[in-house]
Amino acid sequence: MSDEYSIRSKKLRDLVEAGSDPYKNFYTPNTNAKEVKDKYQKIQVGEHIDTSIKVSGRLITIRDFGGSVFFHIQDHTEKIQCFLEKKQNPELLEFFKKYVDSGDIVGVEGSIFRTKKGEITIYVRSLKILAKCLHPLPEKWHGLRDVETRYRYRYLDLIMNPEVKDIFTRRSKIINFIRNFLSERGFVEVETPYLQPVPSGALAKPFKTYHNELEMNLFLRIAPELYLKRLIVGGFDRVFEIGKNFRNEGITSYHNPEFTMLELYQSYANYEDLMKLTEELLYNLCKTINGEPILKLGEKVVNFSLPLKRISIPEKVAESLGISKEELKDLKLLKEKIKGKMETDSEDWGEIVLEYFEEKIADSLDEPTFVVDFPVSTSPLAKRKSDDQDYTERFELYIFGMEVANGFSELNDPIDQRKRFEEQMKVRKTRELLEDMDWDFVKALEYGMPPTAGEGIGIDRLIMTLTGASSIKEVILFPAMKPD
Repeated sequence: MSDEYSIRSKKLRDLVEAGSDPYKNFYTPNTNAKEVKDKYQKIQVGEHIDTSIKVSGRLITIRDFGGSVFFHIQDHTEKIQCFLEKKQNPELLEFFKKYVDSGDIVGVEGSIFRTKKGEITIYVRSLKILAKCLHPLPEKWHGLRDVETRYRYRYLDLIMNPEVKDIFTRRSKIINFIRNFLSERGFVEVETPYLQPVPSGALAKPFKTYHNELEMNLFLRIAPELYLKRLIVGGFDRVFEIGKNFRNEGITSYHNPEFTMLELYQSYANYEDLMKLTEELLYNLCKTINGEPILKLGEKVVNFSLPLKRISIPEKVAESLGISKEELKDLKLLKEKIKGKMETDSEDWGEIVLEYFEEKIADSLDEPTFVVDFPVSTSPLAKRKSDDQDYTERFELYIFGMEVANGFSELNDPIDQRKRFEEQMKVRKTRELLEDMDWDFVKALEYGMPPTAGEGIGIDRLIMTLTGASSIKEVILFPAMKPD
């Protein structure tokens, strides 16, 4: 136990013994720090406004001058300076020095003046401790900068680094904008199961649990896709869901095992329609959040002005390897061409082409870019292209070299879907993903699903791009971490 903790704990006991409640049930401020500063921004140095300001917040700095103290409190808007002096209220000053520490949550009431240094300040007439802080805050000048500490103790991060709170305020605004944007275009927000009997909708390792009453294994969902498409079969025209997905895989600057996704489905539409919808969404979102359709990440600047750029995977890979698009399908030639450039154990030309693209080309896509023409073997739920049956009507959107969205014209042929599930089972076994496929979804397709386009947008990654964050942990309040 630290000396500081012991000292503060004694103050807590002394407060209780003196008849003061150090953890109040109720306190009602009549304004906040920002409102006070905005309202009184025009008062002159030395001018005193005899009013009754009542604010509350965390005490973050104290400057003791003997017969007076200056301190700052920080509420949910910003911080404001307060002043307490002996000649006005000696008992209150004595109470402050005896019991109050930085980190305490306090409520103050007083009038307003501007100091000689020009700072709007509350002249304190009364002060109450609302919640006693038993640990010292991180040192003021160095603050809280160690990333492991920041993510592990997010509450301290939010106290000491106000810009972090701004990221999550913007996150809320971004999600609300997306909801409103889709609702205005006829999309209905729905909820689908987080616990699923079959992990479906993506090729990923699931988290597994057991339900005692049902006596069966259940899985945290890796994607809501097949449930949302069941709703299209059932007669919904446009649906979307914003919720959590869970994948029992690695943790990187772009990956967290628990992450937030937007998935949307529109009947009587194809992937071209969704690319247009996505362009419109991102253009308007960026303008609303940043004031202009431009994003900056360090020295990189990208523009969301319409239309966004498009590139073809086979064309780019063929160009990089110095062969024709048709020669990509020659597995032997393809393996010869990638030798020394990339390692792979795949025996499928489509998988190799996509692996090569993601490893050698995708990182360079800083400008918002739609990537199209995915091989069929890498897209088991997408429709084949009518002019080339080896590729699908699928797109991914890259920004700053990071995949942000994935969409396609949905496969609605139950016979083709069953065949692709059977092929997918072979691929899953090679990756030790032994769970079965969602055969009930094939049955749902047998009842008939209209032509449909669907898309998933990684909310966390989108917010990374819009806020300039370099790690997904910066935009998730409580990212996954090893125990301390």
